[in-house]
Amino acid sequence: MATSDAARIVDVGGKEVTDREAVAECVITMTPEACAKLEAGTPKGNPIEAARVAGIMGVKRTPDLLPFCHPIAVTGAEVIVEPDRSTGRIRVQARVTARDRTGVEMEALTAAAVAALSLYDTAKPFDRSAR
Repeated sequence: MATSDAARIVDVGGKEVTDREAVAECVITMTPEACAKLEAGTPKGNPIEAARVAGIMGVKRTPDLLPFCHPIAVTGAEVIVEPDRSTGRIRVQARVTARDRTGVEMEALTAAAVAALSLYDTAKPFDRSAR
């Protein structure tokens, strides 16, 4: 038997299966010009759509990235990307639903973070000060 401080995944087998939902948000800031370029598209394609897909992929890969996160039965995932050219801010919101024994907070947080990272990666050539 492992010691009490040993790394392990918590047993959730005795918990009741219920509907779960979580929402997470990120905001990326850059120059309004860089934001406009991302919204218009780049030689790599449409960064807004790429970010949405990256976020959804993040949901699916969450248990691969986080060692104590249970694989769960995700029933839905939506990633909304809202650029604001006037301020240079891009808001990313991820909403994830599941029917399982444990929550979907980590999946929502991962989706928002991965979508934001995708946007940041695409923004770098246009604005090195993007955050």
